[in-house]
Amino acid sequence: MTDSRVHPATADTLTPPPPSSSSAKDFGEHPVPPNPPPSKPVPPPATYVVQIPREQILRYPPPENARRFQALTRRGKRGGGGGCRRCCCCTLCLLVFLVVAAAISAGVLYLVFRFKAPKYAVTKLAIKGMNLTSAAPISPEFDVTIRAENPNGKVGIYYLKGSAVNVFYNDVKLSNGVLPAFYQPKKNVTVLQTAVTGSGVILGSAVEASLINGQNQGRIPFVVKTKVPVKIKVGSVNTWEITVKVKCDVVVDALSEKAKIISNDCDYSVKPW
Repeated sequence: MTDSRVHPATADTLTPPPPSSSSAKDFGEHPVPPNPPPSKPVPPPATYVVQIPREQILRYPPPENARRFQALTRRGKRGGGGGCRRCCCCTLCLLVFLVVAAAISAGVLYLVFRFKAPKYAVTKLAIKGMNLTSAAPISPEFDVTIRAENPNGKVGIYYLKGSAVNVFYNDVKLSNGVLPAFYQPKKNVTVLQTAVTGSGVILGSAVEASLINGQNQGRIPFVVKTKVPVKIKVGSVNTWEITVKVKCDVVVDALSEKAKIISNDCDYSVKPW
């Protein structure tokens, strides 16, 4: 005989199963997402100290300051050379400017006033005190006569103080003197006489022998060098001070007061400042 028993349903058996996804779709409902697990707190980032040697630290300037950085770096390596070079450049520019200004002034004088170069010549050279028979030092004296010609029709020349006249033989300075200060007007010829003297001049044996030989042959060459500051007058305007140097190669026939000039060749140069 069969045992028929009815067991009561427990709570687990009475709990309906969770709806499946297909069932939710069938009823038009969205599935409920499960709650995420609680997040753990993030610890703050750790701080680290890294020590690097100073010589290994590289620093780069921003792009806008790259040129300045390079310039400062070069200046630091060169030290004070940059300032010296800038000074030299300024001096060179000033010299170039002065040369250009002098050239322009000379061009204006020549083109506008047709400036002609003055002419100089030594016309007489009287010699005293050239005793070659004694070994003692000599004290020669030269009376020099210089002819200065100003061929310009619109230009006058001021010969200023501070001139110098020297007589040489074989690069041995025998005597020195000065020229008088004067004004030479246009189209004028002025003859200047000056005495140039020397004291305690010692002649070497070679120089003395050369002088004796030249006296025996009647040809003794001397060099007369003149340096004089001048100012040029154009109308009512005077130029700045200009230095004129004149070199004359003079050959005489004797070492006496009555010496005659055999040949005379003069050349001059101008220093514009």
